[in-house]
Amino acid sequence: MSQIAVTLPDGSRRELASGATGLDLAKALSQALARDALCIEVDGQLTDLHLPLKDGATVRLLTFDDPKGVNTFRHSSAHLLAQAVVALFPDAKPTIGPVVDEGFYYDFAHPPFTESDLEKIEAKMRELVKAALPFRRFEVDQATAKTVFADNAFKVELIEGFEEGSSYYTQGDTFKDLCRGPHVQHTGQLKSFKLTKLASAYWRGKPQNPSLQRIYGISFPKKEQLDEHLARLEEQKKRDHRKIGQEMDLFSFQDEGPGFPFWHASGMILQNQILGFWRAEHEALGYHEIKTPMMLNEELWHRSGHYANYKDNMYFTEIDEQGFAVKPMNCPGGLLVYNFKRHSYRELPLKVAELGLVHRHELSGVLHGLFRVRMFTQDDAHIFCTPDQLGPVIEEVLHLVQRFYSAFGFEDVHIELSTRPTEKFIGEIAQWEQAEASLQGTLERMGITYKLNPGDGAFYGPKIDFHIKDCMKRSWQCGTIQLDFNLPNRLGARYVGPDNELHPPLMIHRAIMGSLERFIGILTEHYAGKFPLWLAPVQAMVLPVSDKFLDYGAEVVKKLRAAGLRAKLDERNETLGKKLRDAQLARVNYQLVIGEREADDGTVSVRTRANRQLGTLSVESFVGRCEVEVRERRLPEGE
Repeated sequence: MSQIAVTLPDGSRRELASGATGLDLAKALSQALARDALCIEVDGQLTDLHLPLKDGATVRLLTFDDPKGVNTFRHSSAHLLAQAVVALFPDAKPTIGPVVDEGFYYDFAHPPFTESDLEKIEAKMRELVKAALPFRRFEVDQATAKTVFADNAFKVELIEGFEEGSSYYTQGDTFKDLCRGPHVQHTGQLKSFKLTKLASAYWRGKPQNPSLQRIYGISFPKKEQLDEHLARLEEQKKRDHRKIGQEMDLFSFQDEGPGFPFWHASGMILQNQILGFWRAEHEALGYHEIKTPMMLNEELWHRSGHYANYKDNMYFTEIDEQGFAVKPMNCPGGLLVYNFKRHSYRELPLKVAELGLVHRHELSGVLHGLFRVRMFTQDDAHIFCTPDQLGPVIEEVLHLVQRFYSAFGFEDVHIELSTRPTEKFIGEIAQWEQAEASLQGTLERMGITYKLNPGDGAFYGPKIDFHIKDCMKRSWQCGTIQLDFNLPNRLGARYVGPDNELHPPLMIHRAIMGSLERFIGILTEHYAGKFPLWLAPVQAMVLPVSDKFLDYGAEVVKKLRAAGLRAKLDERNETLGKKLRDAQLARVNYQLVIGEREADDGTVSVRTRANRQLGTLSVESFVGRCEVEVRERRLPEGE
């Protein structure tokens, strides 16, 4: 019998019979691996375990422990969902079913599903899991594929958009679905799942297309993993920033402005504390803060290239018979400020910051509290420098990002470096290589761990992205450092070099929060609204035990406010117990109880938000304690 040999990830070689599959390899290595393997990577390409291996291939078997294995598992779960829906609702037309951050979904052309429908669908999915139906791949030409899916116009439209042939998968004898794959071995591997919510969506995300019904789900190989995830979802519900924002009177969304947040007084306090810290950090590093118009002539957006790439997300109007656009980004305006006067190389690096309000048209179906809005504030900075200044500039920005995230309690920061795309990019390759080497060298010189994403840079330059993790281990991409070889040339930015010649500066686009609104949403859920004292809209609530002590309460509040603390007096004719409960529900950091003894002694009885009693303190001692806590930006403990 002829043999083939494959190379494993550790460099060892394994001989197998000719025609052996990935599953045969898994069985040869261990029965546990054969049970848990989901797909296989062959010479860098993911494929199915049931397909034969080729001689000389480098292979890697993937389980749920690998992110690519997770994607395969959940995409297969989406196909399981589609099979169950079609079995129960034969008129439903499956469209697409991708993996997303929160699990997977599948869109169907069908009247709206109900919660009771979800229960039936889950039950049918469990039946299909028990049947352990194998996934099998078939590759066909376009004509055959259109015949196979002739009863589904959505699939036919997809097939017509393919440049080459198509592939589809079967699950058992009756269900077929158009897909590139790969998929797991059989439905029996998809043991633990939960359908999580219903939504509507437009076909291909365009409002002029048919409306579809979307079913979301999550899946895991083991029940305990699913249980842990569902418990985390319940915790996320409790921490939902939309609910907390309403309870704390931070912000609201109104029917008159869908997707446009309305900031209330308490929310503005929170914003201003964050921005005060942001400004202090930038001023210390020599940044110049500017402000550019929210609306600029449409011709500028053509020159900058944003019109060609962003017009569907932009808002347009006409002034004096000329086209104008509301800015979706700050950079063109920043470059106009740079171009207002001539610059010398001696001025570089020139660091220009802007808290710019931008507008982007988002479809109503994707709007989500502060996480996805149509109006938000970008904490932008544009740094103009020469290529040889790049390393020190990036190092300074990296230190700034670390300080900023740390101040808010985000110590788990994941960094990714993305390099030149293989095809669509501008600039000279030598220029890219110098910039990439500078970014990579700076990260390594600072001892920063990062993930390399080859070919994933923007078309105009390489970039560093920052992902922070909140207390629920969710990852959020916030900050970015992007090098731009494109926009300075497009808008004619120049500086006078030592040779008295004009040169285009290297432009660095840089943000830390990315979106102030989204960052506040993240903070709100991270802290469950129990903000550190330096951020809290109300830092202390004075609670008189009866109306007799309202005058003393007003005197205490006056002293606290004079010391710079944000304090309020609860003047309601309620019991002390209710006042305490309400202050804790409002997430006020300190409750200061005052009665006859406190009024006589000029003191306050202090309780923390966590209902820990700190005893009786003079007003001055309490103020001193708070001043230290604010100055050191102490984070909440044990809440």
